Amino acid sequence: MLSLLLGAHPEPISPSAMTRAGNYFGISASTIRAALSRAVAAGEVERSHAEYVLGDPLVERQRYQTEAIDDAETEWDGDWELAVVSVTGRTGSQRAALRDTMRAHRLAELREGVWTRPANLRRPSEYAANRVLTTFRAVPDGDSVDLAASLWDLGAWSGGGRRLRARLEATTEPAARLAVAAQLVRHLATDPLLPAPLLPVDWPAAELRGAYAAYEAELRGLALG
Repeated sequence: MLSLLLGAHPEPISPSAMTRAGNYFGISASTIRAALSRAVAAGEVERSHAEYVLGDPLVERQRYQTEAIDDAETEWDGDWELAVVSVTGRTGSQRAALRDTMRAHRLAELREGVWTRPANLRRPSEYAANRVLTTFRAVPDGDSVDLAASLWDLGAWSGGGRRLRARLEATTEPAARLAVAAQLVRHLATDPLLPAPLLPVDWPAAELRGAYAAYEAELRGLALG
């Protein structure tokens, strides 16, 4: 249901259109109603004049992701972001939460407690407000291409993305196709968004985003009739 709303955004979707779309995917009307109720309670979806729209947090997250992708395609000056954990005595859950935050900001762990990435994204570095971190801008002594290759398995990411794209193109059953598209979205969320000089030849991120955009257009047509 969230994928349908994302594909239709900013247009709202009526309950009857949601039910019709659910039938297409083999999902019962009662299951759809229950899912939408939970999504509204969680703030992921809002009711507007008896229709459904994406909630503000998801709209903001989508805007943030789009801006980050645009940033990655602009000129890069060679600087890297660097964040060092400078507070001890944290619990396991606190350490895990910080790892999730840093990965969400597309940083990689150079070694335990040291996180970095090229400073090519103009998005706010919200993680810098965390009291356990000390943050810097730095220029590596060595080759940035080698450093990026040591931090991210770019070959594995490329191969996995191409396999998902091929599977999406080969899948026709609606529910299975939606599931593959969801996998593709999760894969795109792990794109390190590196500047072009650090990427391998034939980096597939743009074509993968194009494949998902085409699928979103399918969902838009389904949701809006």
